[in-house]
Amino acid sequence: MDEPDAAAAADPDVYLVAAHPQWRESRVNRRLVEAARGVPGVRVQDLYGAYPDYDIDVAAEQKRMAAARLLVLLHPIQWYSMPALLKLWLDEVLTHGWAYGRNGTALQGKDLWLVASTGGPEPSYHPQGYNRYFFDAFLPPYEQTAALCGMRFLPPLLLHGAQRASDAQIAAHADIFIERLRSHPDWPEIEDLPACPACDVPDTDRPADHPED
Repeated sequence: MDEPDAAAAADPDVYLVAAHPQWRESRVNRRLVEAARGVPGVRVQDLYGAYPDYDIDVAAEQKRMAAARLLVLLHPIQWYSMPALLKLWLDEVLTHGWAYGRNGTALQGKDLWLVASTGGPEPSYHPQGYNRYFFDAFLPPYEQTAALCGMRFLPPLLLHGAQRASDAQIAAHADIFIERLRSHPDWPEIEDLPACPACDVPDTDRPADHPED
C-alpha cells in the first residue's frame, strides 16, 4: 500500500490518513484507499507504509494537515479503538501550541471525518449484544479530539460486519465514500452542524518545563 499517490496535488483539500497493520488481509479499508487515490484533491497517507519503524515525521504531517480542509481517519476498529500507529500519530502530531492550546490554532475551522469498519455486525453493538454498547459509545475520544482542536466532527461513515460483507455491499460502501470525498463540504447534514470553537486549555495545564507527566 505504499505506491505513490498520483492524485495528490501540492496542497490537497483532503488529507486521508489510513491505518491498517495488515493491508493484504483487508477487504474494506484497502478498497476504500485504492478508490480514494483516484480522487482529485485527496492526499492519501498509508501510515504503516510510511512509518514501518513508527518514527513519524511530525513536521511533514503537520504541514499536510495545515494545508487541508478535511482530515479523514480511515481504519478498522481494533479493541474498540484505533490501530496503535494511528494513536501514536495523534499523540505526536497534535501537539500543544500547534493543534490546541493558546497558540494552537492550526486546525481550527477544519473538519474531521471518521471512516471505520468493524468485524462485528451492527446488532453486536447493542446493550443486549456481546459488545454491550451502541457504537456511539466508542466515539467520544474522536469527538473530543476534534473539539479540543476547534474542528467539526462530521457524521462517521461505518461499515459493520466487514469480515462477512458481500462484494456488492463493499462496492456500495465505497461508492458512498468516494461521493462524500468528492462533494465535501457540500453535505446536507453539514449545514446543521455548528462551528466548533476550540476548547480553552490553560497554559498551567501544559507547563512548558514539564512536557510529559
